[in-house]
Amino acid sequence: MSGLATDGPMVECRGVTKSYAKGDREITPLQALDLEVPSGDFLALMGPSGSGKTTLLNLIAGIDRPTSGSLKVGGVELSTLSRAALADWRNAHVGYVFQLYNLVPVLTAYENVELPLLLRPVSRAERHRRVEAALHLAGIADRHDHFPRQLSGGQEQRVAIARAIVTDPSIIVADEPTGDLDEASAGAVMRLLVDLCDTLRKTLVMVTHDVRCAAHAKRTLHLEKGRLVGEATRHAEGR
Repeated sequence: MSGLATDGPMVECRGVTKSYAKGDREITPLQALDLEVPSGDFLALMGPSGSGKTTLLNLIAGIDRPTSGSLKVGGVELSTLSRAALADWRNAHVGYVFQLYNLVPVLTAYENVELPLLLRPVSRAERHRRVEAALHLAGIADRHDHFPRQLSGGQEQRVAIARAIVTDPSIIVADEPTGDLDEASAGAVMRLLVDLCDTLRKTLVMVTHDVRCAAHAKRTLHLEKGRLVGEATRHAEGR
């Protein structure tokens, strides 16, 4: 749907560095990082706290911009976009799955999923069709009229995933999507993400600390002190 280029890598980082000031110190969570993520890949990013995983995810998602280097997503050079243009690009092309769901407590599951579509010139009938389809794909359609407080953690995350896919994004990013879930719920959420990646043919980049969750991805890369270290771990089982 997006108009992004699909004949090259979905994500292409070349010499990406991110720095920011903290008091009188300069913090550099990413240093001259090179990375390619092919279209349709499911990549897990692992590493210790402070290794730059979430910083990289937020750059790929257009939430922030690199200090230097080139960052292309779907052929679009994000590093040159203004903040307003970056926000427009993000709304059009990125689905974000958060660890703590970020659902609006006074809205039903249906209304939470509908929210991103209210920012677009989409008719009410088309919004309804898309929301119903996203809830069905996420396996949560039978809870469409429930408020977040009436849902389990696993169900809340399913609603959050439905919200992330309702706009038919070009890329899905997930920051510790199972970090607040028990083992059974985490496994169910990971199987859902794998199914969605395969069914919708989406590119998915996920940050996780859990090797069991990372094993669901097609490959895993490790970051330490802002740099990729070692070779990618490729996963054959369960894919």
